[in-house]
Amino acid sequence: MHNITFATFPYAAFTDLTPYQYGREECESGHAFGPARRSHYLFHLILSGKGTLVADDENGNPVRYKLEGGQGFMLFPGQVTTYAADIDDPWRYTWIEFDGLRVKSALDAIGLSPSSPIYSSSSPELREVMRAEITSIVDSRDANEYTMTGHLYEFFGALVSSMSVAQTDTSTTKAYEFYVQDAVKYIEENYSGQLTVEQLAERSGLNRSYFGKVFKKATGKTPQQYLLLYRMAKAAELLKLTALSVSDISKSVGYPNQLHFSRAFKTTYGLSPREWRKESLHVTEHELPLS
Repeated sequence: MHNITFATFPYAAFTDLTPYQYGREECESGHAFGPARRSHYLFHLILSGKGTLVADDENGNPVRYKLEGGQGFMLFPGQVTTYAADIDDPWRYTWIEFDGLRVKSALDAIGLSPSSPIYSSSSPELREVMRAEITSIVDSRDANEYTMTGHLYEFFGALVSSMSVAQTDTSTTKAYEFYVQDAVKYIEENYSGQLTVEQLAERSGLNRSYFGKVFKKATGKTPQQYLLLYRMAKAAELLKLTALSVSDISKSVGYPNQLHFSRAFKTTYGLSPREWRKESLHVTEHELPLS
C-alpha cells in the first residue's frame, strides 16, 4: 500500500525561515520521483526502510547514494534529483520544504551542499526532535502560521545542532562572514530607507565588487537580491497583519514610488500586493505529492 499525507503552506511572510510544503509517505516497492528540480530547499528524513538518491553535485555530475532509516537527504534549489524506494524494503519518510535568507549560510556551516546532501547524525535525541517537529506540522495543518513556523524553527535548530556536534568548528569561522553578518544586520535595521549596495560595501570597508562576491558566497544571494527579498517579506507581513494602504506599505519598506513597489512585489510573489492580501489567509491542499 502506498500512503501519503501532503499539504502546502503558501504566502508566508517570514524572512529567515519559511515553510512551503510538508508531508509523509509510505512508499510502494520501487516507487520513484524525478528527475526534477526544486525552487526551494527540501529535506527528507527517512523513518524506516531503504532507497536510492541520485543527485547532481555542484559540477552538475549525477551521484548515486544508498540510504536507509535514520538518515536524511537535502535537495537544493535548482539541483536535478531522482529518488526511489528499495524493491525489497521500501522506505517511509517525512519531508519539509522551506527557504529563507539565512538558510544557505547555516547549511554551509554544517557541511550540507549539493555535493554533500546526506544527513547523518551522531545524536539520536536531536534526530528525534526533528522527526517530532515535522510530524507536528503534518498532523496540525489547521494550526496558524506562527505555530507552524515555530515548529519549522525547532526542526531547523535540531538539524543544525545534530550535525554541528560532529562536523563544525567555530574556530574556523571565515573572516568575511563577519562583514556579511554586519551587512545583514544593517539591512534589517535600515531597509525602510534609501539603502544602497554602495553604502553596505563602504560600511564594510570593502570595494563593491569584492563585497558582492563574499556576500553571495555566504548567503547565496547578491546584496541587491537580499535587500529586495527582505523588503518584500516585510511588505508581505504588513499586508497580512495590518490594514495599512499599499501606498503606506510601499513607503515603509523603502519604495517612495508605489508603482515600482508593486512591480517588485509581483515579481517576487507572483501576485500584486492587493491580490496577495486577499489570498494570504488561504492554505491549499493538494492531492498529488510533490515529495
